[in-house]
Amino acid sequence: MKDVILGLVGVGRIGVMHANNIAALNGALNPEGINVSLLLTDVAEDHARGIAAGLGAGFLPSVEELIAAGVDGLVIATGTGTHPELIKAGVDAGIPVFCEKPVAMNVADALPVLDYIRANNGVVQIGHQRRFDHGYLEAKRAYQAGELGWIHSLRAVTCDMAPPPVEFLASSGGLFRDCSVHDFDILRWLTGREIVEVYAKGSNNGDPAIGAVGDVDTALALVTFDNGTVGTVSATRYNGAGHDVRLEIQGSSRSLMVGLDEQTAMASAEAGIAFPAGEPHRTFAERFDQAYRSEMAAFVELILGRRENPCTPEDAVAASRVADAAQESLATGVPVKVVLAAANAG
Repeated sequence: MKDVILGLVGVGRIGVMHANNIAALNGALNPEGINVSLLLTDVAEDHARGIAAGLGAGFLPSVEELIAAGVDGLVIATGTGTHPELIKAGVDAGIPVFCEKPVAMNVADALPVLDYIRANNGVVQIGHQRRFDHGYLEAKRAYQAGELGWIHSLRAVTCDMAPPPVEFLASSGGLFRDCSVHDFDILRWLTGREIVEVYAKGSNNGDPAIGAVGDVDTALALVTFDNGTVGTVSATRYNGAGHDVRLEIQGSSRSLMVGLDEQTAMASAEAGIAFPAGEPHRTFAERFDQAYRSEMAAFVELILGRRENPCTPEDAVAASRVADAAQESLATGVPVKVVLAAANAG
């Protein structure tokens, strides 16, 4: 029996989800007898103590005490502004770190963090959970096996059923940074190509408060890859049919759709077609439940040295570069070249 102790910082919405998934690692996702235990910390102590008690986890009042307790890995689920210093704290302690995306508030702030991780031989996995979704994994396998031929078109869709609080949007960095960055990451990961240019447009037809804080509720980006292939990335905060995340990959030999199943949030306009008949997902946590659980299992495997890092900080920053270009294009109305870096390859 191998014991692994994880320390979780931040028990908001994402943190609670990760805490539950960590608690479940000793079940079906853990057939090898690895005993995973959990320690929590959060500035909202009463809330965190309650979550810990419900999961049979421990609570400590500070990050410093959490690390000093001898955790084998640090899971960061706090606000983006705290990510750089918490990542550095885990690296300084010599333990692997899992951090929700992004690395920092913007690429400029993230670059010194990348330098720090590399200079100190840190191991940091960033939370781009779509890399663990069965559909995306199958699409990547099929493409790499040559079953699709060469790709001529890609269409990525991410639609929230309802917008998050305006207070969150005011500091999220914009729809492309907050939402579409997942699509930018998965397009790089699946194709193995870099996005070199973005042209974006957006609109506000929902809550005027979203526009008042400088965001849009719906946007579309035309992306160009380094081999000339083109694709689109669209997002909205107002998809009343349900939470809808899909990727259409059209190749010279075959086409695939990720996210097309009985819970797809749409209906056919054609006569006699009942598909899909299931209840659509309502939230991203429902849509990617399996992927989030697999992501945390992968972090434990990374701690144990059983796998390579499935999403490096360099990968995450590369996706953020595209998101930054999309936000710039949205603001200026002209196509924007993506600033690439040698460390982007992932």
